[in-house]
Amino acid sequence: MESNVDMSEGKAPVTLKIILIGNSGVGKSSFMNRYVNHRFTSMYRATIGTDFFSKAVKINGDSVTLQIWDTAGTERFQSLGTPLYRGAHCCMLVFDVTSKASFIALDNWRKEFLVQGEPQDPSEFPFIVVGNKTDLRDREVSRKTVLQWCEEIGAEYFEGSAKDDLNVEQPFLRAAWNGLQQYKKHTLENTGHFQITCKQPRETRNTCEC
Repeated sequence: MESNVDMSEGKAPVTLKIILIGNSGVGKSSFMNRYVNHRFTSMYRATIGTDFFSKAVKINGDSVTLQIWDTAGTERFQSLGTPLYRGAHCCMLVFDVTSKASFIALDNWRKEFLVQGEPQDPSEFPFIVVGNKTDLRDREVSRKTVLQWCEEIGAEYFEGSAKDDLNVEQPFLRAAWNGLQQYKKHTLENTGHFQITCKQPRETRNTCEC
């Protein structure tokens, strides 16, 4: 995962906004807490509104601070999407592999994010799809089915278990890398092609002799 853009040493860490969305109960909070705090509990309460953690990481030598936002997966709080989704650098779509309904819902979550988040380049915005709860036996969604959908939308797929701490770090690191490319691309687009010059106004003399 090498970048073609060089960021000079000594700069403050880049802050990247990573959003986790998906149905309630799929384990977004568990997945995030396992990655950031290396802890798991089965006593999570439903997220009310939003919650977020910060984590410092190194991506190919670049210092990055991840702001990972966990959203409520209930219709009651979906009105929060517009201000929350905006400014995101990567979106993680989370579902429960033992719930077919939670996987089917991802298509609507993705579409809602693109409408409300208004990314600068929707067709190129990075999505990471995460299947949680692979520790459970009553699986309803096959890996093949998910990979087929991910190919259609241009997303990458990871699956694992927050409970068993299985394959939790990889999707976040990939989200960070994808988000960093978004940050660099749009930062250069917004600041790299403009040259601001200031000229002193020419001195004028008052030729009026009245």
